Amino acid sequence: MTHGITGNGGGDSSVPPREKERMVFTSLAVDALLWIPDIIAAVLAGSIVLYADVLKCANEILATFFAWLTLRKITRGGAATYDYGMGKFETSTSIITGVVMFVSLAFVFYSAIYRIEFPEPIRTNGAVLGIVFMSIGVCANSWLWHKNHRLAMIDPSPIMDSQWRLFRTKALSDLSVLVALILSIGLAGYSWSSYIDPLASFVIAGFLFFSGYRVIKSSLPDLLDKTLDEELQIVIVRELAVFFDDYHALHGVRSRHSGSDIYIEIFLEFDGNKKMCEVQATIDRIKSSLEQKIVKSSVSIVPTSTRVCGIEDPSQYIQ
Repeated sequence: MTHGITGNGGGDSSVPPREKERMVFTSLAVDALLWIPDIIAAVLAGSIVLYADVLKCANEILATFFAWLTLRKITRGGAATYDYGMGKFETSTSIITGVVMFVSLAFVFYSAIYRIEFPEPIRTNGAVLGIVFMSIGVCANSWLWHKNHRLAMIDPSPIMDSQWRLFRTKALSDLSVLVALILSIGLAGYSWSSYIDPLASFVIAGFLFFSGYRVIKSSLPDLLDKTLDEELQIVIVRELAVFFDDYHALHGVRSRHSGSDIYIEIFLEFDGNKKMCEVQATIDRIKSSLEQKIVKSSVSIVPTSTRVCGIEDPSQYIQ
């Protein structure tokens, strides 16, 4: 996930957690409402691509439920209990969403292979019902995709990032199912039309694989407290160079993500002859400058006189 490097660190453009919670709850409700008619249509049509869609939706409802629980916990408090926020919980939920996509992928892939080995034409009445509900699903999931994407762009976070990607996958996979059902009915007179249904399942599998891989890849480094990207590290180094004459030595920088928030610790050595009020004034200037340039960052300047073990010294970048 990409974080901006300019703007106000106070997050003037942030989205209230309750709005995120309402959006995810709406997604959960729509998912649940569309899932039941999907099951009915799959049973009546005997369509493997509809069965695959039912299994996929069941896993996605579970993932969205976990996301809603996370946001609910965030909005109901926890600030006093978790000083660094609930970023790891949020990131963990994002990873669960990605894993659920891979579980769905396995179901879809197995079902498609089975139907290719044992082809069977779908039943028209159930297929027509499936077309109706898939049309509704495409519209509903497209709306949820763009709504979640808008919130993720305004206030990036792992959970909203995984949500809009999840509903993009759902909208495109529902479109694939819709096209497959229409073709299966329209070309029912040809013997090879029975293979349209399982082959369309591979399209769904492709969507699931791409989205699941993208979500896990973007979330796992944050869960492991990976340091900031080089782009943001260069911003820190440049700011330290600006204030080069205000401190005696740089002993290290430590940084990490916590959900959409960024925490930066800078260990500086100051002139021992300076008064504490002068040191504090310098600390406040550096902190304010960095937090304005790195969105949603919290900067801590730690006065020290020795190198902190295990912390990379970025002074090598300062020329």
